[in-house]
Amino acid sequence: MDIAASELSPDRIYKLLVSTVMPRPIALVSTLNEDGSPNAAPFSFFNVFSNAPPLLVFGIEGNKRSEDRPHKDTARNILARGEFVVNLVSHAMALPMVASAIDFPEGVSEFDEAGFTPRPSKQVAVPGIAQSPVSFECRLFNTVPLPFNRSLVTGEILHLHVADNAIDDKLHVDPDALDLVGRMHGAGWYIRTRDRFEIPRMTPEEWRARRK
Repeated sequence: MDIAASELSPDRIYKLLVSTVMPRPIALVSTLNEDGSPNAAPFSFFNVFSNAPPLLVFGIEGNKRSEDRPHKDTARNILARGEFVVNLVSHAMALPMVASAIDFPEGVSEFDEAGFTPRPSKQVAVPGIAQSPVSFECRLFNTVPLPFNRSLVTGEILHLHVADNAIDDKLHVDPDALDLVGRMHGAGWYIRTRDRFEIPRMTPEEWRARRK
């Protein structure tokens, strides 16, 4: 089936995108609210973008609940403070992560509701999430405003925290110890990073020999 994106409404193309671009890593982003309390929200339009400088990118939807505050708390907090922490999500964190996406009334802490423990950061004021096996302390690199009050946020990684049981002195990371999850299709489907296979990189000669 051939589909022209220009002929689809934003809602319909969203449905197609999330049902085809998968699995998607999840950025559980922690920020600080105006009053200094921690905020957390998950985003799956997310990925690493560059290693020099080390950059992460994720997209934030506009705030559909309030015309007076067109941007969600995460976007507003990042623009106000210029820093944030991206926490990756393990299987053990999946349910609390989903809880942090609930539209709680204003003033309700996602950290408290989800049972997240703040972890002091090394180079930013924003805390990470102690339950996360990997956290990236980020400084705002730039933002790109998009239609419908959406934002594309790029963060420069200043500091990484990786769980001790998931990394060795040579920086080899154990994916089983991380046990990360990703978003799949629909509103409630996820996947674990357990079903893997390896294909070593090949020289042209190795590839041609293998094709025979």
